[in-house]
Amino acid sequence: MNQRRSMMNSTQISYFTLAAYFDTGSLKYLYFMILTLLYVLILCANVLLIVIICMNRSLHEPMYLFLCSLFVNELYGSTGLFPFLLLQILSDIHTVSVPFCFLQIYCVYTYISVEFFNLAIMSYDRYLAICYPLQYNTQMTSNKVAMIIAATWIYNLLLVSVTISLSSSLQLCGNIINKVVCNNYSVVKLACSDTTVNNIYGLFVTAFSVFGPLILIFYTYVKILKVCFSGSKQTRQKAVSTCTPHLVSLLNFSFGICFELLQSRFDMISVPNVLRIFLALYIVTCQPLLNPVLYGLKMSQIRNICKGLFCCDV
Repeated sequence: MNQRRSMMNSTQISYFTLAAYFDTGSLKYLYFMILTLLYVLILCANVLLIVIICMNRSLHEPMYLFLCSLFVNELYGSTGLFPFLLLQILSDIHTVSVPFCFLQIYCVYTYISVEFFNLAIMSYDRYLAICYPLQYNTQMTSNKVAMIIAATWIYNLLLVSVTISLSSSLQLCGNIINKVVCNNYSVVKLACSDTTVNNIYGLFVTAFSVFGPLILIFYTYVKILKVCFSGSKQTRQKAVSTCTPHLVSLLNFSFGICFELLQSRFDMISVPNVLRIFLALYIVTCQPLLNPVLYGLKMSQIRNICKGLFCCDV
């Protein structure tokens, strides 16, 4: 009887309530300004580097084209979140329609999976360039680079589409999500129907979208380190200059993902609310700003072009 009533009530759910927001009074305008400034900086930094790579033929190399894909993903992920966050900060009622909630989940999850794949491809590219420099140009042709980038996006867009399809078909018996943004695991926990398929597919997606790329990255770095220790000083310098920003980016992103997984699976009530919100948003706020800064400052060709744009000769 209760199950039947729950199933009936589930059809009436048209919105979710995001319960992690709390009253900040007039400080909400300060938070709004800070996040707006952060979003503008993310847009400007990533668009600038995308334009620089696209407009300069000298940068039409595999490494920079993979970087371009990375920067496009930063724009995609931040745009899938920031406008919504800004509206919610100014709003007194923190609700989101069911279709828009699933759209947000789709954007954030595809951003995360594409990010890992981009980082894995970039590490493989550096592995070929450092370990097999003579074969690099024949291995990484323009057509192959285009195919790799296209496959990365198409594969992950389709992969997450199945996740959303499975979650949106669930019968839900509640509409309160203890987050500031929509989260697939939180939605699945509201289900009163069987979630076995969702859980199995979720493990499959995690294995192939997170651990798969991480295994490839680990393998390539082991090989690169072997070459560095046995190679010349010039080889070591090349490895350090090209791998350092990638490694920092990977560690930063992995930290954000680890905390999000811990927060979703375990009770984090002892962690201050503000800190929980900050760390929950870390991957889609800090990563999109860190990457263009890292690569813009560390990659000499990009840095020199940026200097030429902003600095005038006296």
